[in-house]
Amino acid sequence: MANILLTILKPFHQSRICMDLSTYLKNIPEQRMARFNAIYSLIMKLFPDAEPSMKYKMPTFTLGDHWIALANQKNYLSIYTCNAQHLAEFQHQYPKIKTGKGCINIKDNDTFELNDLDSVITSALTKSLK
Repeated sequence: MANILLTILKPFHQSRICMDLSTYLKNIPEQRMARFNAIYSLIMKLFPDAEPSMKYKMPTFTLGDHWIALANQKNYLSIYTCNAQHLAEFQHQYPKIKTGKGCINIKDNDTFELNDLDSVITSALTKSLK
């Protein structure tokens, strides 16, 4: 768990943000942490210039006016994009994974290919949709 925390905390340079993220990460259940870390790492791999923060009190990545956020919920992880159009391709591939208006709710037992989130992340951080 310590290595995962170090990997995630590395991009957070400001001490207040780092402390908030550290506290946030400690509350993620162990069975969900690996998936959280994988999605977090995928975002940073695809968009290394995205600015991580704790905006909205959850790990949020901003690139210009665009953003995507990850949240640990009681029984799942959520990926927030603020627009359902960002999710269209993923929803088509995985109709059984619950989605909302601009968010994906990934339960611990949901299965999917991590790289299938590429289109969601790319759309959220590059496309202006109305």
